[in-house]
Amino acid sequence: MITDVTVVGGGPAGAASAISLARAGLSVVLLEKARLPRDKYCGDGLTAGALRLLDHLGLRPSALSSWQAASQVTIRSPKGREVTYPFPSGAGRYAAVAERRQLDAALLALAGEAGADVYDHCACEGISLHDDRVDVRAKGLGVVSSRYVVAADGMWSPTRRMLGLSPPGYRGDWHAFRQYYQGVSPQAAGTLFVWFEPEILPGYVWSFPLPEGRANAGFGIWRGNRSTKGMNHLWQELLKRPHIASAFGPQADPEDRHRAWPIPTRLGDLPLWAHRVIFCGDAAAVGDPMTGEGIGQALLSGLLAAAALISKGPLDAEGVRNDYLGRVERHLRRDHRLARRLGKVLRSPTGADLAVALSGITPFTRREFALWLFEDYPRALLFTPERWSFGSRKPTLLAGLDEPQHPGQPGQGQQEARPQHPHPQQEANPQHPHPQQEASPRPQPGNSPHHPHPQQGARPQPQNAEGAEGGEKMASVTRQRLYFGR
Repeated sequence: MITDVTVVGGGPAGAASAISLARAGLSVVLLEKARLPRDKYCGDGLTAGALRLLDHLGLRPSALSSWQAASQVTIRSPKGREVTYPFPSGAGRYAAVAERRQLDAALLALAGEAGADVYDHCACEGISLHDDRVDVRAKGLGVVSSRYVVAADGMWSPTRRMLGLSPPGYRGDWHAFRQYYQGVSPQAAGTLFVWFEPEILPGYVWSFPLPEGRANAGFGIWRGNRSTKGMNHLWQELLKRPHIASAFGPQADPEDRHRAWPIPTRLGDLPLWAHRVIFCGDAAAVGDPMTGEGIGQALLSGLLAAAALISKGPLDAEGVRNDYLGRVERHLRRDHRLARRLGKVLRSPTGADLAVALSGITPFTRREFALWLFEDYPRALLFTPERWSFGSRKPTLLAGLDEPQHPGQPGQGQQEARPQHPHPQQEANPQHPHPQQEASPRPQPGNSPHHPHPQQGARPQPQNAEGAEGGEKMASVTRQRLYFGR
């Protein structure tokens, strides 16, 4: 199978990249290892930044039955100071909650509608690098050849591991614990709660509302030197604390067993690029180091990867690399660095209590703090005036997204990762000829039985996909290959 771009991973980063690439006219194959729809361990919270990007991608809340908008967040400091922060009323939403099972499925549906070929239960089992392409061996599909690969395959990134780029012993920076509850109090069914408990700082306990009296509840800890053992026992102890038990209400009952997962927030320390492979989402450790939130950052990184590919085209791999690293520096890394510094303040009860006290002084400070905390504008916007957009209606997070990036020093310290992989010349595969030899001159729609015009029918399945284990095709609209025709 040949395509312009292969996306590995069907979470928010991979889906956002696939949607954007397909809408630009590129042929895209997206590989998701799990059978869809699938649960994804997550707090399910959506910040204003994430909501803005979801709107940009065309997601509509009505498509998700678990969607619950929130009008306020209540934060309790380690010393018991409690402040409620309202979001602005009127048009627009600044926070919401939606189960990842539904959110990810809806985004992948948008990718299919845009023209991407989406395959579930189709893991990446091998990868080989060549001068002008990357070959991915996919479960149930065989080899997929493409100019570039977008690796959005999560914290443990099999793509990164197969390229020999995974840091030894790395298990994430945060560790989170989640459980769904039903029968929660009316208060917990409509308000976002965050409790800073002294022994887990800079971590916190959360309760995020879902429809029909349900809530996603859990807590996260900063790993550091802390062991993740005993989190279940700690969770039971946290639930008994009067202020948490009161918010949940006496009828709250767990729906299922707890789940735990690592959260990477080490942007800049893990590779963002290797040969023709772009890493984004958790595979690039883009999560917020202050809160552990990652959906908005994942969506943004996927869009940045797509923008770099669209901007530089199929042949300029070095240009794609520099463009992507420049975009990440401008839109993610500066905010990431500030969030890391601010996160250190929350490591002490005094620092956390002071943050809650100062932010709750006036209605103005409460409103602005809520907007900043939920990423209505970038964390470091105040210190990056080039991102200010006076008089512009274009959202700050999207401003400049389609502009080529030219960092003074590409990647700001990010060197190109060198995969532990044989030289491409040693891996020539006669079953996958050089793209220039296969498709030159550029094929026209309808002139090849393997790539019919959209009106003549869907692209045929690979011969080994029919009835094979894995590789179930979810959605497709035939696209002419733009990259391999050049």
